[in-house]
Parts: sequence; C-alpha cells; structure tokens
Amino acid sequence: MKVVHNWLKDYIGDTIPTAEKIEELLTFHAFEVEGVETVGEHEVIDIKILPDRGADCLSHRGIAREIASITGVPLVFDPLLNSERLPQFSDIEVSIADTKACTRFSAALVTGIEVKDSPQWLQKRLQALGQRPINNIVDATNYVMYSLGQPIHAYDADKFPQKEGKWKFEVRFAQKDETVSLIAEGGKSEDRVVTLQGTELLIVDGSSNRPIGLAGVKGGAYAGVDTTTSKIIIEAAHFDPVVVRKTARRLGIVIDASKRFENNLSEGLVPHALRDVVTLITEIAGGTCGGSIDVTVGDQFKKREVTLPIAQVNALLGLSLSKAVMIDLLMRIGATVTDQGDTLLLRAPFERMDLTIPEDYIEEIGRLNGYSHVISQVPPVVPLVEMNVRHFYSDALRTQLLSLGFSEVITSSFREKDEIQLQNALASDKSYLRSNLRSNLREVLQKNANLVDLFGAQDTRVFEIGTVFTKVDGVIHEHVSLCIGVQTKVSGYTSKDDDLLKTIIASLEEKLGTNLNGEIQQGVFECNWSNVFTQLPVPVAYEKAPVAKEIVYKPFSLYPAIVRDIALWVTEGTLVETVQAVINGSAGELRVRTTLLDVFSKEGRTSYAFRLVFQSYEKTFTDEEANACMEPVYTAVKEKGWEVR
Repeated sequence: MKVVHNWLKDYIGDTIPTAEKIEELLTFHAFEVEGVETVGEHEVIDIKILPDRGADCLSHRGIAREIASITGVPLVFDPLLNSERLPQFSDIEVSIADTKACTRFSAALVTGIEVKDSPQWLQKRLQALGQRPINNIVDATNYVMYSLGQPIHAYDADKFPQKEGKWKFEVRFAQKDETVSLIAEGGKSEDRVVTLQGTELLIVDGSSNRPIGLAGVKGGAYAGVDTTTSKIIIEAAHFDPVVVRKTARRLGIVIDASKRFENNLSEGLVPHALRDVVTLITEIAGGTCGGSIDVTVGDQFKKREVTLPIAQVNALLGLSLSKAVMIDLLMRIGATVTDQGDTLLLRAPFERMDLTIPEDYIEEIGRLNGYSHVISQVPPVVPLVEMNVRHFYSDALRTQLLSLGFSEVITSSFREKDEIQLQNALASDKSYLRSNLRSNLREVLQKNANLVDLFGAQDTRVFEIGTVFTKVDGVIHEHVSLCIGVQTKVSGYTSKDDDLLKTIIASLEEKLGTNLNGEIQQGVFECNWSNVFTQLPVPVAYEKAPVAKEIVYKPFSLYPAIVRDIALWVTEGTLVETVQAVINGSAGELRVRTTLLDVFSKEGRTSYAFRLVFQSYEKTFTDEEANACMEPVYTAVKEKGWEVR
C-alpha cells in the first residue's frame, strides 16, 4: 500500500511527523515499511499491510489513524466521525437476491456534471501512487477509494434505462455460461467479455436482467462514463470477501478494488464513501446531488463487544501495566471503553474488523506500548506426554539413509501434468498437484548424475519424504510417500540401479522391523509411508541426538566442473596421503576435489590413480585451462621420481 505524505497531512494536520519518522513509527509499532521515495512533488511511503489489517489500513485515512494511535495525537480531520448523510429519494430501487453475499448497497444520483480532466492536485496525488488519471469522475471514485478504502463505481444515468420511471439494480449470482462485458484494462482499447461459471456475484440492470459488473471485482462497460455524460449514478456496496476473492483469482482480475473487498471491509464505510465522492464530484465536475438510496440487510451493525480481563493483559504480555494505561492505549485506536473493575468492556470502531476477541485487544496494547518493553522469557520445561509417530520414524529413516550416502531433497508439490488440476495455478508448468514422488526424483537424479565427481561420490543417491495427492472415485486423498532413487551411471538407468536399491531397501526393512511394501521402477523405489509408520510400534522415547560437528558453509560455483585423471607409479610403501599432498599442493586454487580411484602393487612398486576436479567461480573451464592446471602436477610428480603412467 503506497501512501502520499501530504495526503496523510489532510487527516493528521501540521503536527504530522516526517516521512522518515513515520517509517520508524510504523516499523516498531505496526507494519513493515518497504521504503520511502519522492514522486514528483510528493513523498510516497510504501507500507506492507498485513491481511488482518486490510479492512482499515488499505487507505490513507487508515494509516493516518494508525499514526495517531501510535503518537497519541488525535486526528484533526476524521471523515468516519462525520455523521452527515446524503438526502434520500426513491428514483433508484435495489434488489438483493442473496443477503449473505451482499449486505449493503447504496447509490446516489448526481446531475448537471461536466466530464473533463481532473484538477492538477488530484492528478498528481493519483500519479504518485502509480495511477493513470482518466477523467474527473473516474478519478474521484479512485481518490475516495484510496482515501477511505471503499471501492466505488459510476454509471452514465442516461445510458442506464429506467423502468417505470426508476433505475433498478439487482445483485445476484451468475448463471452458468452467462457473460459480462468488463471495462477495458489500462492501456487496452477493447472491453473484456468474461464467461461465468455460476459462482460469481453480479450487479445487474434490473430492467433487462443484463449483467453490468462483477460485484467487488471489476466494473462493467455498461453505461460507461464519457465526455458526453451529464448525469451519473454512483454505487458503493459491501460484498462477501470469499466470493470476491475466488472470482478475482479464478479470472486473474486482482486489482486494487478486489484486494480491498477480499479483506472484508466494514459495511459502515459505504455511506461515508458515497457522501465523500458526491462531495468531491460536485466540487470538481459541478452538478448537484439528486438524492440517494441505502439498502442494508442482515445484522452487520450488531455491536461487537468484548470483555477483557485486566489480569490477562499483563499475564500474556509479561508486563505490569496499570489499568489507566491500558484504557488510554485502547481509546487511542477509537475503541469505546467501559471500566467494569477487574474487566474492561470494549467496543471496536466499526472499521476495525480485526478486533473480535480479547487477544486482539491485548495485541493492540502490546504494540502501542512498544514491543521493546516486552521481555523475552524461556518457557519452563514440561514433560513429554505424546510422541509424533510420523516424525519419530521419519527421523530414524533419514538417519539410516544418510549413513548410506543418500542426500535428502525437497521437490515441488506442483507438476505440469498429473491427476488433480489446480483452479488457480502459480504458473503454467505448475498446474497440477503431484500424485507421486517418483517423477520428481527421477528428474533430480538426471540433473545431478553428472556431478558425482564434483561431490566425490561413486553414484547418485537421493530420497524424499513428502505429501502426494491422488483422486479415487472423484474424491481427493493425500498421504505421505517415501521415495528413494539411485543412479550408478552418468548416462542413465541400468539394471544395477535396481539391484543396489533392493539391497538398500532390505537394510531399511531390517532396521525398521517391517516391510515397506513399495515398488521399484527403473532405479526409483516408492511406498506409502503413511501406511508403514502407523503399523510400527508406538515410540516411548527419543534417542539422544549426537552433537553435530561444526560445519562451515560457502557459496557454490554456478559454472560446470571439469575433471582430469592421473595415474602414477611410486616406490612401494609410499603412503597415499604423501602422494595426494604433492598433487594437491601443485594443482592450484581451482582444484576443488581429489578422489583416489585405484590402488595396486606390482614388482616393488605401487600404482595410485587419482581424479582431480577443477572449477572456477568466474567462468566455464576449458580443456586448455584444465591442461594448464595439470602441468605443475606433472612437474611436481617427476621431481619426486614418480612415474606417470
């Protein structure tokens, strides 16, 4: 969420902290600040709003309120405290088919407007947020959305047909294969026509039953405002956040409006936003308000009261705050506080949808008081009452496989093709959930087989313990799978891979005391690990974990390695460590590994064969460069009187 410093000043006044000070205040009391930059004549603060605060803080007023809460300085202007409402009239009718999906729908008529460019101050503020000014009507609706957080849409009233002298709006769910034409996205000239599944919520022209917009997601091209418009209907409403999110994600229409709706905005924002946008439009486009209608359903205005025990606050925070301090901090956020002795009766401001349980208010007290005052304490040691069977035996299995030279891998749960397709895929090659680990592990083997020399290994051995997803009779199931793979040849699979796996599986079954009941396919074994560990004895105690050796990690090279072999005769009795020390000492800094390949003795001499691996951190090694690295090795060997074979 980007906010403009001068825009915040409208609410905070001349006492507003500098942008740098606001960054500090928010960082230590509320949100992470991504950075501060200057755009034109404005300072812009980029704030990372967490989902639980999206309902109130995805707006300039919300951030201003947050700064006021932290500093304890009241806002000089708070539009949400203004109880003024637009005059009511009956020329607009609203019908809501599903009162859970839409709990409030308001609309206002403004006549005698002139559509033109917005004033420079408004354009510059929108541009500072990265928005493209369009005209004074559309810009006004966007401006109020960024001010208060409530999305708004405007229609050309003369293009919106009346029935029986009234404009009629309807909110209902779509029918399967119904279509709606949406406003062209930024930079595109043609409107987008979307075919619906029947799960989307629509705003409909009640006179013709024609869809005119995707509720909460994007406005329709229907009755669009242009330079000929002189009369507009402005709509503001509250839609179910889950319905909005599912529709937006499925259609890939994730815009500022849908982001705000899916964070469960308060229904109480609707009349304030409608009033403010009408006021702004009449100021910059002329005209007068002909009246408005406000339709509410359900119990959205039910008082959200929470009883907070005083003792619970200090017990949870580890502090010794007085009741007076708690009350002061809670009143800063706009909560209504009633002192009931040992408890406080709290009522949240209507825009704070996140305050629903005592712990929510305790969090507010803790962060406003300052997290630096919370002292870390080591929790007391408690006896182990239950052991996790899956983790116990998975750790035992890992230990055994690591001792056999295996490396554990964690591969993606998503595949390009498989049984279960995702509705909202992360990418085109990640559209399905994996039904097995075998396919992923085979890819790992192929990618790493040519690195055995670099690793100093004889073959490639990997395993994974992970969740897989299958579909049986249309029902999705998931279980933990164990997959083990080996590849003995760089060129690919051979029957020796299966033979090695059989030996390894037998040792694992002996260690566990049960059969794994899996299947070997071309060097890869897989079994249902969930079935196996549930059949094993319930563990009673963990084995004492050995103290791990200190490991120093360093970056690895992104460039391929190259190998050179050397075999030489030495006097019998010459230690291999002596020979290897001479080779390593003369091979240079680009040698990353030396592996002994072969040893045999004959006629008073011993033959040692080594493989040297060279790798650069700066470029791909060439044959000529590798040969140059070997020349000092040959020279050093000859100086020792050893014969290169």
